[in-house]
Amino acid sequence: MAVKATKSTAAFEKLKSDIKNVTPENVYIFYGEETYLREFYLEELRRTLVPEGFEEFNYHRLQGKNLTMQELLETVEAMPMMAQNTLVTVTDLDIFKLEESQRTALIEILSDFPEYCTLVFVYDTVSYKRDGKMKKLTAALDKFVQEVEFQEQERAALVKWVKRRVAATGHDIDTATIDHLLFTCGTLMTALVQEIKKVGAYAKGQNITISDIDAVVEPVLDARVFDMTKCITDRRYDDAARILGDLLRMQEEPIMILAAIGKELRRIYTARLALDSGKDKAWLVQLWNMRNDYPAKLLMDAAKRVDHDWCRRALKKCQTLDRRMKSETGIDREAELKLFLMELADRK
Repeated sequence: MAVKATKSTAAFEKLKSDIKNVTPENVYIFYGEETYLREFYLEELRRTLVPEGFEEFNYHRLQGKNLTMQELLETVEAMPMMAQNTLVTVTDLDIFKLEESQRTALIEILSDFPEYCTLVFVYDTVSYKRDGKMKKLTAALDKFVQEVEFQEQERAALVKWVKRRVAATGHDIDTATIDHLLFTCGTLMTALVQEIKKVGAYAKGQNITISDIDAVVEPVLDARVFDMTKCITDRRYDDAARILGDLLRMQEEPIMILAAIGKELRRIYTARLALDSGKDKAWLVQLWNMRNDYPAKLLMDAAKRVDHDWCRRALKKCQTLDRRMKSETGIDREAELKLFLMELADRK
């Protein structure tokens, strides 16, 4: 995993350098879950390569569905008009599922590509995954294409970015509150942009508070499940049932809710083990590869309210229900999930 992360980071940094120095590669592949960054740097490429007002002539956007390599060839070979470059994007073309003749044609395009054109294969709703069995195509990609994976950003970069976004709303925010925002909303920038706008519009004071965030944001599933398990460890069972009811009304799949509960129970169990063995939150941060110690603090607090036996029983019940949900037909998953929540409330 470390090698992959290093390679992805290097490709991302090279893209930024390419744009800054106006030395783009001829062909890129843009993929990854951080769509905000993907769209941002695609727009930066457009600004760099296509003069304002000439987009119609020099910026060509193609859809991958039903696209032929002849159409692609004609587009990339179209000469720029009153400019030095053209930019072509192809969205959601699964190049590894092309017919053999089309793959061969694509390899020929890549091997004799016009210098004035930059082509970007954008993977949005289609996943990008190499097929190592197609050796000629993978060799062509290695030789002629720069792959850029847009990943979730590290905490330090996210903190700086959130502060800039919050400042644009006319407010300030401290680091601890940013950690709560990231825990509650997740770390994908695309979702965070909208949540920061809502918080900025809602907040009355200069400084954004945790209460401001909790009042208006839409928590991710993991955050809602953490709140639910915290209600259980705090013995606020009615609140836990209310959160579960909200998730079901939002049409979250019971099996996904159970998976998130199982993940949280495992984390609480490890926090309980840390407390029993004299370890601190730093051990949890390392164990779970957390971006910061904010969730570790929350886990340690939750673990103080339950004992080792409760954690073990809760995990065992969760695993049993998980197997039943996946193997039994006709099972009422919502009812079983509600019953499981009642069983967690039993401390005996």
